[in-house]
Amino acid sequence: MSDRLQALSDAGVSIWLDDLSRERIETGNLAGLVDEKSVVGVTSNPTIFAAAIANGERYDEQVAQLVDKGEPVDRVIFELTTEDIRNACDILRPVAERTAADGRVSIEVEPALANDTEGTIASARALWGAVDRPNAFIKIPATKEGLPAITAATAEGISVNVTLIFGIERYREVMDAYLSGLEAARDAGLDLGRIQSVASFFVSRVDTEVDARLDGIGTDDALALRGKAAVANARLAYAAFQNVIASDRWKVLAEAGANPQRPLWASTGVKNPDYPDTLYVTDLVVADTVNTMPEKTLDAFADHGEVTGDQVTGRGDAAQSIFDQLTAAGIDFQDVLLVLETEGVDKFKKSWDELVDTVKAQMDKAAAR
Repeated sequence: MSDRLQALSDAGVSIWLDDLSRERIETGNLAGLVDEKSVVGVTSNPTIFAAAIANGERYDEQVAQLVDKGEPVDRVIFELTTEDIRNACDILRPVAERTAADGRVSIEVEPALANDTEGTIASARALWGAVDRPNAFIKIPATKEGLPAITAATAEGISVNVTLIFGIERYREVMDAYLSGLEAARDAGLDLGRIQSVASFFVSRVDTEVDARLDGIGTDDALALRGKAAVANARLAYAAFQNVIASDRWKVLAEAGANPQRPLWASTGVKNPDYPDTLYVTDLVVADTVNTMPEKTLDAFADHGEVTGDQVTGRGDAAQSIFDQLTAAGIDFQDVLLVLETEGVDKFKKSWDELVDTVKAQMDKAAAR
């Protein structure tokens, strides 16, 4: 067991792996990460699945069977990915039984539905039913059209990982959508204790976009702010979370057995090699949060990460000061958020196209045998 990762876990940060493959599942690698590196959850996305399917032979038999049945590529993707999520959920089940909030494995609705509310709801239902594991999460993007889908899915008892959150105002809307879903679930007589949720707040992409703009401005004041926006943004998000769970509206739901929608720090792999490779873990340590890491970041923290107490609570004023300085330097953060969400949805769609192309290639190989 890594002492550094254990210290992170002891500080109240749930460590999730941002990767999944059938090889990890079948070789015991995932179970080993749970046992040895404090991993208590898994997130996935189409790019992760594309890499897994392209680089491994463990999908070949199932692909061949589905091709023999004449299944189209979208159905093949559905069957391959839900199989992996289901099996990963089974590996994480003991964690879920022990902790309730963790032991979760996330699968994403088709990204092309990011601006289609009804399509997202239908996809969430289909994925939830196919995986058929209580410790699954269905990832729904925090677009304007995704917000009512979050409410609808939660109202039906589907546990949701809300993804693609960049800004505080949208995050507040996400939390409101979750509470509305819980209220509808309560009124329908559902057991609120069985519903979990996380809100995935993207971190590193904020610095990537803001830093590029600061470099373009080029003044000493601007350059001194590089690498500060992402952590400040996340700290403000946590302050918004604290405000919600202190509200009377939340207290009523909590008394009815509801679980809080924990903040999840996503996109925590450092993009700029000049920054510490554990930056978005070390500087965002706070209880009742999740940090989902690519394995490279997980290994880096296990090797040299530091836990020096709560780095988030009570730092909202300092974080707001960073944004005041960014504004003074000429950064239009609302435009940054617009660009990040637009690019985020576009990247999601491109990653789906990549997965489709990968699976088509595997299907062609199977058909040619």
